[in-house]
Amino acid sequence: MKLLIDFFPIILFFAAFKTWGIYVATGVAIAATIVQIGYLRLKHGKIEPMQWLSLGVIVVFGGATLLAQSETFIKWKPSVLYWLMGGTLLVGQLVFRKNFIQSLMGAQIELPAPIWRNLNWGWAGFFAGMGALNLWVAYHFDTDTWVNFKLFGGIGLMFAFVIAQALYLSRHIKQDDSALPEDAKP
Repeated sequence: MKLLIDFFPIILFFAAFKTWGIYVATGVAIAATIVQIGYLRLKHGKIEPMQWLSLGVIVVFGGATLLAQSETFIKWKPSVLYWLMGGTLLVGQLVFRKNFIQSLMGAQIELPAPIWRNLNWGWAGFFAGMGALNLWVAYHFDTDTWVNFKLFGGIGLMFAFVIAQALYLSRHIKQDDSALPEDAKP
């Protein structure tokens, strides 16, 4: 259910684009993100900082798209969001000496500090690459191709990266031997 809520604005943007075009789709994405934030606020009472950031970016870049009647702004929105997320990870690591990936996942997984650092750098690099790839697609292909990439390519690459991260992490996760049956313990 959470995954559906997270992708709700993107899916509605895609459907509206295919039916009515980029400007209606942009308005739908803005409205859907506002509804998403409202729902999360009612359901959980708290909105994560990245969700507020996402709302701000869609309102600013979507609003600029609608006011200027230029699809360029909405095409920049994913890149700006990716770069803000990656930049947040870098600033946290380099300036504040805080690993935000570890802050998010540390309660679920116990890992050595160098692995957390690699994970943080990996996500920052992934976000930087995704931002650049989004603009490359936006400027080298038509809007329909960019919208398809935004939904299927972006989500597909994110899924592939998460799988790669899981494989990397699986080599470093400490197994709790107390949960294993006696004959399975090393």
